[in-house]
Amino acid sequence: MNYRHIAAGFAFTAIAASPAFAQQYPSKNITLVVPLAAGTGMDLIARMYSEKLSANLGRSVIVENRPGASLGLGAQAVAQADPDGHTLGIATTTVMVVNPIMMKNLRYNPKSDFAPIALYVKSPFIFISSPSLGAKTVPEFIALARKREAEKNPLSYASLGVGASQHLSMEYLKQLYKVDILHVPYKSTPQAVGDIASGHVSAGFSEIGAALGLIRDGKLNALAVSSATELPALPGVKPFAEAGNAPGFELVSWHILLAPAKTPRPIVERLHNEMKTIMADPVITKRISDMGLLPHTTPDFEGMEKYIASEAEKWGKVVRDLKLEGTL
Repeated sequence: MNYRHIAAGFAFTAIAASPAFAQQYPSKNITLVVPLAAGTGMDLIARMYSEKLSANLGRSVIVENRPGASLGLGAQAVAQADPDGHTLGIATTTVMVVNPIMMKNLRYNPKSDFAPIALYVKSPFIFISSPSLGAKTVPEFIALARKREAEKNPLSYASLGVGASQHLSMEYLKQLYKVDILHVPYKSTPQAVGDIASGHVSAGFSEIGAALGLIRDGKLNALAVSSATELPALPGVKPFAEAGNAPGFELVSWHILLAPAKTPRPIVERLHNEMKTIMADPVITKRISDMGLLPHTTPDFEGMEKYIASEAEKWGKVVRDLKLEGTL
């Protein structure tokens, strides 16, 4: 996909964009489509700000969970909804930049089907290893990986399967350091993290919620976080850019609030400003930080466009180098 002209895909039209229409908004309850199951981190955060949006807009904001198809079912529902601001949805790195490359029959177009509202959360990973390896830093781990590769006995890593964020993150690391580490796919995060802790697998990237307790109990080594900043929940664990001497390293999933394309610009701008206010609330930011996620002050519309384009370039290279284009 050519993201050079992504701005054209995110363009708003003047359909129904009269001041009178915008002043009447919202005229009914709003549906917020969440592409993961209830109780997930994404869902919990969505319910936090949906309550605030409801109070500010004077209408109920109803969360509707539509998991499935690598988050694609939720995206498809938003893409096909009426562009009147009464259906909103959440998308992620997977939805916006990975699925379009890996999926043959994608039923939405991330460039032309959505109007971005706010990029509000980054979801980092922790690079964890088994204590039995003896590697307590990223350089020590890489040195050991190279040694084991030379001995024809490579280290291994766990992920949730080909194309999952953890898989692509580890493959990015392998490309960065030019080292071979064996991929071991798992069906669930708890099983993968448990096998790293027990030493059956050497390492991997994990969501913080799945690994935090084992890290605190000394059953996992936390070598680095994949975000550009430290996590409040893991003070002292350095960002990978610093811990791994890899300037610019940032591998995160992110949450972006979207409306269907052709949603009137005044409505999108109002929702953008509402989200900026809500996500600046110290109570909201603390609750998100306590979950191991990073509340993010949304860029303006041009900034969101540029960020998505840069993420598409980064992840697209990994997917194409692995020859995974069109494999799903």
